[in-house]
Formats: sequence, C-alpha cells, structure tokens
Amino acid sequence: MVKPSNPPLSHGYAELLRASPFKSHAAAQAEERRGGQELPLIDLGGLRGGGERERAECAAAIARASSEWGFFQVVNHGVRGEVLERMRGEIVKVFGAPFEKKAVSGLLNNSYRWGNPTATSPTHFNWSEAFHIPLTKISEENCYGDFTSLREVMIEYASAMQELSKLLGGVLVEHLGHRKNLIDQMCDENTCFLRLNHYPPCQISSEVFGLMPHTDSDFLTILHQDEVGGLQLMKDSRWVAVKPIKNALIVNIGDLFQAWSNNIYKSVEHKVMPNGKVDRFSIAYFLCPSYDSVIGSCQEPSIYRSFTFREYRNQIQEDVKLIGHKIGLSKFMY
Repeated sequence: MVKPSNPPLSHGYAELLRASPFKSHAAAQAEERRGGQELPLIDLGGLRGGGERERAECAAAIARASSEWGFFQVVNHGVRGEVLERMRGEIVKVFGAPFEKKAVSGLLNNSYRWGNPTATSPTHFNWSEAFHIPLTKISEENCYGDFTSLREVMIEYASAMQELSKLLGGVLVEHLGHRKNLIDQMCDENTCFLRLNHYPPCQISSEVFGLMPHTDSDFLTILHQDEVGGLQLMKDSRWVAVKPIKNALIVNIGDLFQAWSNNIYKSVEHKVMPNGKVDRFSIAYFLCPSYDSVIGSCQEPSIYRSFTFREYRNQIQEDVKLIGHKIGLSKFMY
C-alpha cells in the first residue's frame, strides 16, 4: 500500500495506472546502483583567469563535450559555494510547506506544479513537484509569502547563473566562428527562468519516473543537484547515470543550440529516477532567447528550417496537449 504523499503523487499516478499498465524501470535502477559515471569535468578557471592558450583549451573542451555528450560538469564556475548551499536550504523549506499552501497561495508567482496534468499514461507521469519561476518575477517581494529569506539568495543565484550561462553560450557560439555576443543579443531575463525541483521518496520507484525522458527546449541549462543522484542521460544508445560532484554544476545543451549549430552540439535525452528512501532536490537555470528570436542554422545546408522561439514553444504545447508528450526538433526538419 502506497502512503499518501505531499503532494498527492500516489493518487495522481493511481488514476493513470487504472487506464494503462506500467513498465518496470529495473534496468535504470540497476544503473543507478552501480554508482553512475562522471561526465566530462571542465575547470572554467582557464576561461576566467588563464592566458590565451588556457582559454583556447578550455573552450575546446566545452565544445567537444557539447558535441560528444551534450552534457558536462564545471568547477571553478564563479558561483560561490555558500550561495549554492543557501539555495538548497531555502528550497527544502519551501517544499516542506503543506500542499495546499504551495498550490493555492500564489507562492512564487503561482508557478507551482506537481506530477504531470497532461499525462495520458504512467510513463508520462513525473514523481516530483516544482516551482517554474520567470526571472522577471524573482525580485518581487509579494511572490514569496512567508518565505522572505528565499528572495535575497534567489536574486543572487539567478544573477550568477545568467552570467555563467552567457559565458558558456558565448564560448559555444565563438567556437563555430560567430560573434560571442550573439547570445547576449538574443537572450535576456524576459524569457529565462529558474525551476526549483523536489523528488519525494517513492515507494514504487521501479515503476515511475521522477522526471520523464525529455530534451530541454532552450539554448542551455545549468543544473545544481544535491548528492542523492538520479539524473540519467542517453549516451551511445543506453542510459548513463550521472555521478554527483559536490558544488560542481551540470551543463546541458538544449534543442535551440542543436538546431542553431546544425547538429554539431547535441541536445540529449535525459530523465530523473526517483529514490525509494530519500528526498532529492535540484535547481535548474534555463537560458532562453526572446520569443521572436529566429533560430536558424549557422551552417548550410541546414538540417532544420528557421523558426522563432515562440513558434517552437507553441508547437511543443500543442503536441503535449494532443498526445501527452513533446516531439521537439523532428517537427522542424526539412
């Protein structure tokens, strides 16, 4: 018997299970138990304080990992460890609030989500809850309710992530022979956002996803995860568990960079497996362009037709509403 949870994930999952049987994720859990694999680990000190040679070597490592893995971890990234720890402490407090308070109090710009309301089968259900917060809202005092101490660290965290994401985006653009400030021109806080994630312990962890397999619909994502583990990515046609490294940040390429680079950089499918015993927390920063920005290939012949970010988002929302999950870039191929 599955105990009630905060939020009521077991109830939402049970409703879907009545209509469709589940598929066990035993193989994915076995991969997790093996301890995971370390992603390419890149020291960004060469970008920030090294000479011309060190910067070139660091930039080449970033581009190589973005092409071969679509994921990498970074250290010496410029985000203070104290800020990372404070953010984690604050989101633990927020997610510990009663379900009703999170869902109906207007907390964090009414951005609370749990499970997956568009799920049409158990494989589309997420055993998780999240706050999906636009950067334009995080400075507003009335967003935080009783959690006033979150505001200060959230502002500092978002600013550091925005700086780091544009640094990395500029490196990737410049590596392909373009002006690195192209990312600055396309991306601002109006469409970027933070997502605070909580994956409660799951007694049926062999049956569900913490976060179902997907690719990100942005330029790139920067993730700070705790040491529980659970993140897995697709590498060489198999799922690989990512081994956490304390205070390292995970960076992954999104769909827009794959399209813009003409498939040189890879937006890789990834998922989160829930833990049967302990809570998992993470914070993701998503670097997105303005809605009217045109995403066109940097090389010819182009694999994808040009499209705006607004057009891409609208297509994803339409697909999710129709079939329960995202299709993504394949709909924009020539």
